[in-house]
Amino acid sequence: MSAVKRFELWFARTAIGGWIAKVLAARVDPVIFRLSGGRLTSLGPVVVPQLVLTTIGRKSGQEREAQLVYTEVEGAVHVVASNFGGERHPAWSYNLQADPNAFMQLRDERVPVRAERLSDDEKKSVWDRLCDNIPNYAAYRERTDRNIMVFRLTPRGAEATR
Repeated sequence: MSAVKRFELWFARTAIGGWIAKVLAARVDPVIFRLSGGRLTSLGPVVVPQLVLTTIGRKSGQEREAQLVYTEVEGAVHVVASNFGGERHPAWSYNLQADPNAFMQLRDERVPVRAERLSDDEKKSVWDRLCDNIPNYAAYRERTDRNIMVFRLTPRGAEATR
């Protein structure tokens, strides 16, 4: 693991790093990521695999964007609704449960996807791989009593656009 990746993972576990990620980066990073073709975030060059997930707000009906780390497992993109180990699930996970059709931007490509929440057994089978990519997930799981959700994002056919 590179020194930059180790620093970013450590920083995200600190109180200030968590606040920056939740408040500041959550608003700024999707814009920076999209404009840079998936090469930059507010911290600089992307060192862990990231995407911008666009969901439809379950209450507002408006598009909502979230900058997320992802892990590819057996050829499929997986995202973890860790919310930094917070008490609540992130808003994007509720949106996916209400409408599993979404878009993900990987680098400069916007891909229509369908999200599927993994069962507890499915999650258990991929959890170690997710933690290998982002070791913070183990710490986040220790911080909360809630069942952290994992979603598999599968590309939809080109005909499935909003």
